[in-house]
Amino acid sequence: MVSKMQQIEYRPVTDFFSEQALRREVQLIVAAGGLGRSKVYPSLLRYLAEAALRGEQPKEIELATEVLGKDASFDVAADSSVRVTIYQLRKKLSAYYEQHPSGHCQLVIPKGQYTLVAESTGAGHHGSSRLRQFMTTLGHAPSLLTVCAALLAANLVFAFWGASWRDESRTYAAATHPVWESIVSDQRPILLVMGDYYIFGELNDNGNIARMVREFDVNSPNDLEELQFTDLARAEQYIDLNLSYMPEGSAYALAKIVPLLESQGKTVNVTMMSDLTTSDIHNNHIVYIGYISALDKLAQMTFVSSGLQLGRSYDELFDRHSLHYFTSDAGLPAAGEAFRDYGMISSFSASSETQIVIIAGMRDAGLMHTAKAVSDYSSLNDLVAALDEGSDSVSRSFEALYEVFGVDRLNFDANLVYSNTLDSKQIWTQTLKRSTRKL
Repeated sequence: MVSKMQQIEYRPVTDFFSEQALRREVQLIVAAGGLGRSKVYPSLLRYLAEAALRGEQPKEIELATEVLGKDASFDVAADSSVRVTIYQLRKKLSAYYEQHPSGHCQLVIPKGQYTLVAESTGAGHHGSSRLRQFMTTLGHAPSLLTVCAALLAANLVFAFWGASWRDESRTYAAATHPVWESIVSDQRPILLVMGDYYIFGELNDNGNIARMVREFDVNSPNDLEELQFTDLARAEQYIDLNLSYMPEGSAYALAKIVPLLESQGKTVNVTMMSDLTTSDIHNNHIVYIGYISALDKLAQMTFVSSGLQLGRSYDELFDRHSLHYFTSDAGLPAAGEAFRDYGMISSFSASSETQIVIIAGMRDAGLMHTAKAVSDYSSLNDLVAALDEGSDSVSRSFEALYEVFGVDRLNFDANLVYSNTLDSKQIWTQTLKRSTRKL
């Protein structure tokens, strides 16, 4: 790690690489897939590598016209696309070497420059800011206790965390309930997926970050990258800041669910929704905690065979059978006014060996109550009764909806207003059909 007094020493790439070795290094980076699906980043990296071999430092206008395909009228003062692309490539190189450490040196694009240089690995991984290190730790923590500490540091923990956390006997009883049997009765690890919101920056005319932006169709760096190259007029000023945030209710829900899962001796890991992969779903039981609006990659599987569907916003669900709307107003009331919110539990088979459990809310009150209900043995019995099944024979696939009433940020009462068993075969049949239609 580089100390504050220690200066990073960059060297010309020719000090470490022959012409052939540098081109081979670039090809390894491209082949590893770390530069994403866009052809721009591989082209830019190759261009910078060739310039470095010639001892040249390209100008911004040269990169714009020779790599990004801009015409000669390109205005470097008004158009930040070169700066944004260089920024993204710098991050991608740093991420590549974090995953594929080099034995002697790594390629670097210094901040404020448009040239490729080399840095000895002995100088440390300067490209990882404290923010990046925090997010990486949070995204790959081997224990959920790490996440709890992070959420505490972020001031997300509610006052009523402690009592339920310490009540080990009640926690153990809930964990042994048949509702949880499908994910705690085997040796397969559990991956806790936190519903985070990916946010990015918007640059002003001076190239400074003017505000933070959240868009529901941009949920990862890859989504932002795709938007930048498919709708430049809309996304020209957007810049990836590697930031995300979670609802406050996630902390309370986490405190309810973590002890329940760990009481059975299960291996429990954690990731953010923005980092969830298909491989994760294939290799783990998944427990999602967060808002319905942050389901992202799990949304299609959750609703494809559900008796519910999203309504006119993420604060509304529609019952396909009764034609009834469940609408939250928890985000609208003024101080002291009553509100209604909804929380959802859904459990279904992802395969013959893995299960997905969704613990979600339209807003904090719904999320918090659902987490409380599924970590309480008596409430779990009520859920089984509503599903019209014996307590010793619970379907692996079901869903339920809780209606929650409260004032300000506190909920005071809740009712189970909807329950339904699901057909897991239909989930995957319909998902496959939709995927086929997209192809």
